[in-house]
Amino acid sequence: MNKFMGNKTAIAIFILPTLLLFSVLVFWPIVQVFYRSMFEWDGLTTGEFLFLDNYSRLFQDRLFYTSLFNGLKFAAVLVVLQITIGTVLALTISDSMVKGRKILRISFFIPVVLSITVVCQLWLAMYNGEYGLINKLFEAMGISYRQDWLTDSKSAIWVIAIVNAWQYMGYHFALLLAAARSIPEQYMEAARIDGAERWKAHWKISIPLMAETYKFCLVLAITGGLNAFANMYIMTGGGPGTSTYTLTYMMYRSAFRVGEFGYGSAAAAFLVIECLIVTFAINRLIARERIVY
Repeated sequence: MNKFMGNKTAIAIFILPTLLLFSVLVFWPIVQVFYRSMFEWDGLTTGEFLFLDNYSRLFQDRLFYTSLFNGLKFAAVLVVLQITIGTVLALTISDSMVKGRKILRISFFIPVVLSITVVCQLWLAMYNGEYGLINKLFEAMGISYRQDWLTDSKSAIWVIAIVNAWQYMGYHFALLLAAARSIPEQYMEAARIDGAERWKAHWKISIPLMAETYKFCLVLAITGGLNAFANMYIMTGGGPGTSTYTLTYMMYRSAFRVGEFGYGSAAAAFLVIECLIVTFAINRLIARERIVY
């Protein structure tokens, strides 16, 4: 192995195909986004070079700030629901005393493999103001509260975020379960011998040892919220009004509905920078020595 790792030619041969694929499918399109963001361009003609005028316009656009804050709200819901509930489920299933763990693991992961269109249609029916399941549950409990969830500009972005959080919670659950099961059982046994309750032992032992996984889940949840598009496209079309716009939806509207590809590229470029800053900040804030056990 040491002889192979010291062979730079062999390493280059194995890395080159992946590097080329990454450059063609990821790096070059990102470069093009930043380049095209400096043009007034309709996607067909040559375009007029504007330098940073699109960015200046972007920061003066009220829709940009609406989209930005909606993305942050979306990300906050994903972080709280996916990571918190994913942790509870993962630590519960990791306990050998729990029966039917295999069935539960499969059940929790099923929403992840469902089509997002199917999931959105399911929740559209549940959120319906007249016959939706949620309002019917309130009625069954004798509560007079009724809400047409997706037509309220204040609640729409939050309830759409819940749909996304529900669908992909199983992915975070799978990651956290793998991390929990990799922790040696001796640590938990020692905690039980010392008199620690099961959840207190998880709080003091399991969760700190899962820090690297939490860092990865946090990046996925926040960037997933900032990049959200499909749920609002299917469920509300960005409405009511512009209340469920995110930067991705704003980019789609500018480029494909209005024909302002340059302005849409500026929104996309800002989104790329935002995600890179978030990823860098998380890696810096949760930086710690890797624990080997």
